Amino acid sequence: MEYVPLLPDSLVLEIFMRLPHDAVLRAGLTCRQWQAISRDEFLWRELFYSYYRIPRSVPRHPAAVSWYREFKRLFDCIPCVEVQTLGEHSDQVLHLAFSHKGHRFSSCSKDCTVKLWDTERPDGNISLVHSSSMRQFNWGYTQFSQFNADDSLLLVSGVYLGPHHSSSGEIAVISLENYTLLSRVRNKPYDVFGCWLNETHLISGNLHWIGNMTSCSVLWLNKAFQDIESENVNVVKRLFKIQNINASTIRTVMVAHCRRHDNPDLLLDYEAQSQARRQKGQQQHQPLLFDLGTSGSEEEDEDEEEDEEEHHRETRNYGLPTARLPQPAISSLEHVRHSRKNVGPRELEIETQVAQMMGRVHTKAPDSSLIEPSESGEGEDKTYLLFTTGSLTYSPHQIGIKRIKPDQMTTCGPVLGEERSSDEFFDSLDHVIDIHGHIIGMGLSPDHRYLYVNSRAWPAGCVISDPMSPPPIAEEIDLHVIDLKSLREERRSLRAHRAFTPNDECFFIFLDVSRDFVASGAEDKHGYIWDRHYNICLARLAHDDVVNSVAFSPADQELLLSASDDSTIKVWRSPRMVRLVQAPARPPRTRGLLPSWLSRSKNSTPAGSVNGRP
Repeated sequence: MEYVPLLPDSLVLEIFMRLPHDAVLRAGLTCRQWQAISRDEFLWRELFYSYYRIPRSVPRHPAAVSWYREFKRLFDCIPCVEVQTLGEHSDQVLHLAFSHKGHRFSSCSKDCTVKLWDTERPDGNISLVHSSSMRQFNWGYTQFSQFNADDSLLLVSGVYLGPHHSSSGEIAVISLENYTLLSRVRNKPYDVFGCWLNETHLISGNLHWIGNMTSCSVLWLNKAFQDIESENVNVVKRLFKIQNINASTIRTVMVAHCRRHDNPDLLLDYEAQSQARRQKGQQQHQPLLFDLGTSGSEEEDEDEEEDEEEHHRETRNYGLPTARLPQPAISSLEHVRHSRKNVGPRELEIETQVAQMMGRVHTKAPDSSLIEPSESGEGEDKTYLLFTTGSLTYSPHQIGIKRIKPDQMTTCGPVLGEERSSDEFFDSLDHVIDIHGHIIGMGLSPDHRYLYVNSRAWPAGCVISDPMSPPPIAEEIDLHVIDLKSLREERRSLRAHRAFTPNDECFFIFLDVSRDFVASGAEDKHGYIWDRHYNICLARLAHDDVVNSVAFSPADQELLLSASDDSTIKVWRSPRMVRLVQAPARPPRTRGLLPSWLSRSKNSTPAGSVNGRP
């Protein structure tokens, strides 16, 4: 007898549209008719927009196969389930970094150690592989780490108490083959952090005060190690020399390798979202949260040659310890405050004006190819040096961009200055992006096209009259998205996380970006995850104290780590992955040798077919 449904499809669909998504899925188990209607594309389109509260002018992600699968991706593939807590650190954990293959990650902490962890154990748990203490080299703590491109070396940045009672940083390079220390490099101020330029060369910084509120930042290219057979080859080289005014300095350097931008991993819908905002009457964005899971300064050297020799000696000091200073060093900010006691505001204003005038006269012109590339160079790969800087006050409020040319990517060749005229003391910035707020974090997308920036906004229309008195900053953290191709902000700011420390105590909160998601720590004891395409907050990750850093596995974006002041590292996986791990393994079917061979011969795949299908 033929089955006749009691209700027409249109009526069942109308009923399902008034149910929550989980009720729709349960109802789909009732009969074949309801099962078919529960997978209707129109139904899941309505459920998608209503549940996630996304403006309907925002299109579905072009890579999505269906509305049902897109809903499931945002609900089921977010790493929001805590599966493990790592408590091997004895103090605040400040930073996490994955290797490029995703098989290892490193952690830095106030306990002055850098630890290496294995993520590929058969049981799925993460285990400690190695721990190195940096106290023997007079470090206060480790603050940042980064694997080089082939995962053979680890860059570790920390706060170092060195000579002259000056607070500075230091970078150490550790071999991951035998965990030996290969080199140590001066890094000042310490919040420059440092970064890899390529597999064998890293970038560090140095700071020289040339006035009460005027300084010069020198960015260095360092070879990670010196080969025995090449002792006469340079291991350091000055990259750029940049003037700072109004007590600002260069901090947080990172390198973006922009590969022509042909296939971006983020498909922009900026115009659609802008139109949606206009339709809403420019209302303040209220994000929806889906919780799916329970220097100091040393005096300027007498000339640049002595400075380079000193940097060379420090780079080749392969871990020889010096005497530890009992008292903390004077920071860069304290240097400026100390100078202001003996100098009036009029003198400081004149110094800034003179510095600006000298900068205009004695600074090399910017690289025009960054903003207006030549026709022959439009398709070439480019390497950019990105960093935080400022021009109005000491708090970092601008993103500086400087292009690194191919002949600058090695310590061989001419040193800094030989390519400039005698009147050009400084290098200019190729481009500057003003964030209008205190920058507290930066991260690159996997394809290096998009720069994500954590900032705490200044009041609208504020005027800075005193560089040492920046405007008050908001408790809300804005997450900006900058397209490094167009050099403009392409998305409205993401917002959900918060911070509470004032301007002069503000600290860095690291964020990370995967193919589909972006995550960040916060001072409200939570980490946060957003979807990059729809700009919605999908989950928050609970800790017992400030969350300083988060990191996605580059091999699997459904694995996320978070580090906190509560001295723990938490491991988060998606609900989908948790179910797969907990599902009982299917016992293999025993088959005889002859039937197995006959089956393979019968089902052998002919040439020109894919997955057994012609």
